[in-house]
Amino acid sequence: MKLISALSLLISSASAFAPSAKVSKTTALHALNGWVPDSTKFAYGLPGSLSPVPDFDPLRFSDNASLLKIKQWREAETQHGRVAMLAAVGLLVTEEPIEFHPLFEAYNKDIGPAIRHLDEVRAVSPLFFELLAVLIGSLEVNRALKGWKSTDSATFQDLKDDYYPGDVGFDPLGLKPADGEEFLAMSTKELQNGRLAMLGVAGMVAQELVNGEEIFVNLGLAPDRFDPSTLPIQF
Repeated sequence: MKLISALSLLISSASAFAPSAKVSKTTALHALNGWVPDSTKFAYGLPGSLSPVPDFDPLRFSDNASLLKIKQWREAETQHGRVAMLAAVGLLVTEEPIEFHPLFEAYNKDIGPAIRHLDEVRAVSPLFFELLAVLIGSLEVNRALKGWKSTDSATFQDLKDDYYPGDVGFDPLGLKPADGEEFLAMSTKELQNGRLAMLGVAGMVAQELVNGEEIFVNLGLAPDRFDPSTLPIQF
């Protein structure tokens, strides 16, 4: 009995000084773009937190969320933020007074608020939405191949362990920093601008739904030349 007790004590003492398999695996596997998950930090230490509300999560979604779930949420937030930033620019440049539209000539008539532009697009370019669906589908397939596990895996709906949320490899201008700290700073800027864009687009769309006027017209910075009767679809 004494021998067994001594052996047990020796084994437990040795294991206390052995490196943790979980910690070493996490560090080696998840050291992505300068980020190493830390379960003691908000959102496992992912960038995007700024004062005065660095840990902003009023509904406490992240309290018991796993690393995988946090990465999935950050992936969704990053992609939606990028779409919203493009949408915010698109809303403003296609309305008065700029009125630049790549699909049809807008100089000869005011095509109204951006929320009605799809009516005109369908009338002028009937195949636009089919081509748009193909384009979006190809981009989503590329993102799935880049970030998601193989469909042969039982966990194919999970993100890859070596995939950083939002890093799909698209960087034609070579702006991605090589330094980890610089990358995390850039990622925080992108997230904050994307969050602002999501709120901004929601506000602009809501405003146009209320009175049917363009953003700069509402601000008194452009004349209101829009005639709803010229739209191909009437409500």
